[in-house]
Amino acid sequence: MSSTNETKKPNPAAETAEEQATAPDTAAEQNVQGETSQADQAPKAEGKPEKEKKDWFGKKNRELEAVQAKLDAAEAKNGELKDQLLRTAAEYDNYRKRTAREADMKFNDGVSHAVTQILGILDTLDMAANADCTDENYKKGVMMTLDKAAKALETLHIAEIEALGQPFDPQFMNAVQQVPPEEGQESGTVVRVFQKGYKIGDKIIRHATVVVAE
Repeated sequence: MSSTNETKKPNPAAETAEEQATAPDTAAEQNVQGETSQADQAPKAEGKPEKEKKDWFGKKNRELEAVQAKLDAAEAKNGELKDQLLRTAAEYDNYRKRTAREADMKFNDGVSHAVTQILGILDTLDMAANADCTDENYKKGVMMTLDKAAKALETLHIAEIEALGQPFDPQFMNAVQQVPPEEGQESGTVVRVFQKGYKIGDKIIRHATVVVAE
């Protein structure tokens, strides 16, 4: 019969059962710790994409601002070029008009000088046409010559200054005499033309020499 004070021998089977009984608790603790760790890391994982998104939008905004700055600069340059083109066009138009006026003035001066040389001949033919003459063929020849001269002057844009019956105008006429007005004549009216006057454009080639009613 064994003694009551005999030391009990360890039972391996009982220890194994006890370890297995406590294992679930340890596994549960590990699961809780794992979930806690994942919960702690979750905000960090979510925060990283948000920062990347902000950085992406910031980059795009900077790129857009750079493009807008280039567009503004291009528009400003385009405005400067447009103004320069308009000024150049205006200067060219003024140059063209000034050159045309100068050319017209030179042409008129040349024509005026040439016509002045033959006005004496036209005056003589005009007096011959108004003189009494019994030779009809002679008078007809004079009139034909005057008609051709008038057509030539018209081709050169030379116009006769209308004076007879018109109010006296010192800009176009020279008065050499004043006479009492006849019945129906108004004072200051040209009643006779001694010598015809001519002009080309605004340029006077020769003033008309006239007689004016008092």
